[in-house]
Amino acid sequence: MPPSALPLATSSLVDALYAALRTRIINGDIAQGEKVTENRIATEYDVARPTAKACLERLIMVGLLDRPAHKTAVVPTLREQDVQDIFFTRDLVETSAVALLAGRGPTPSSVRRTQDAMEIAARTGAFPDQVAADIDFHSSLVSETGSHRLTRMHQLILGEVQMTMGLYSAHRTAPALSVATEHAEIIRAIDDQNSELAVRRMREHLDAARARILTRMQETDDA
Repeated sequence: MPPSALPLATSSLVDALYAALRTRIINGDIAQGEKVTENRIATEYDVARPTAKACLERLIMVGLLDRPAHKTAVVPTLREQDVQDIFFTRDLVETSAVALLAGRGPTPSSVRRTQDAMEIAARTGAFPDQVAADIDFHSSLVSETGSHRLTRMHQLILGEVQMTMGLYSAHRTAPALSVATEHAEIIRAIDDQNSELAVRRMREHLDAARARILTRMQETDDA
């Protein structure tokens, strides 16, 4: 008798579950330091344990959950030194990406689509959509390099990047279109095939984002 087939979660269900939990973590509905287990996911969403496990592993892989050895996964608690380190890593990866893209020019259409979404979200004041479009913009820049290793490096910190945007509502502290305008300057430099300017614009953009987040963190701590 052949062994029974092991149950496999459909990727579409895992994707939907991942998206739902990612949104809750980013927006703070599941708080920093809160435990997230397979059983909790399976119960709250009425899914099979293998599906919950696949989702949990994905959340851990992108940094939205942290699971020390032999312990339950928890939402990471980000501190100032964590934010500084996240942006240090972002600078290394994302400036390399825009320098490479500017050497090729023009800006890839996938990046332009994320910019369109960002501008629409900014005009309508849809904060979750702004966060999603911002993440998509930076992810597209890196993935369009065609470097699988650079993309993999970026994905390792992407969850924490999303948390810094969502938990501290950094976009709410800036004028509605300011972040989109910063993106547009990066796109313009890539279109002009000016690698040096593209790197400078990206670095200015990241510095501004880091300053907004650290300010919000300080305000939250004071409150």
